[in-house]
Amino acid sequence: MDWALVLQIVGTTLGLLYLYLEYKASIWLWLIGLIMPLVHGMLYFSKGLYADAMMNAYYVLAGLYGWIVWKNKRPSGKPLPISQTPLKVALRLMGVYALLHISLFCFLYYCTDSTVPFLDAFTTALSMIAMWMLSRKYVEQWLVWLVVDMVTVGLYWYKGIPITAGLYTVYCALAVVGYLRWRRMMLTPVNE
Repeated sequence: MDWALVLQIVGTTLGLLYLYLEYKASIWLWLIGLIMPLVHGMLYFSKGLYADAMMNAYYVLAGLYGWIVWKNKRPSGKPLPISQTPLKVALRLMGVYALLHISLFCFLYYCTDSTVPFLDAFTTALSMIAMWMLSRKYVEQWLVWLVVDMVTVGLYWYKGIPITAGLYTVYCALAVVGYLRWRRMMLTPVNE
């Protein structure tokens, strides 16, 4: 069996489980988030998506960070609530995104044989921002993921990993549903 096909199937299965746990706002998403990047990292590297492959090392670290943040109780004794991204934070995140995108693009363009340096840098930089937003339970992280997912569908079809492109097509729909659910959870004081 083709190794890339095996990685796509395992990665897709883990990805769907991860997204279900994220939708439920379950802390267990972080456990899957420690395993899934290893699978996807190998797949992306084999397809020349170097920034996406490197991003998966970040995902492991972000998974550890997210687990710690979600696990620790606030001074009030309650878990971290779902909330909107403060404007000041959003502006800083836009600046961080721009620096990440430019840096990754330059690295991919000048130091690798990447055939898609702009899009690879775009999805990687924006994914890093979305992952951090998820760790802080900002509801808008779903909208950032939606943009990443829409671009990624085309990118992965182009790079010849259609099963993973299909996973990101599902991610697009679920990002909308997840946003609506988290928004409802944010506005409803009672836990679902």
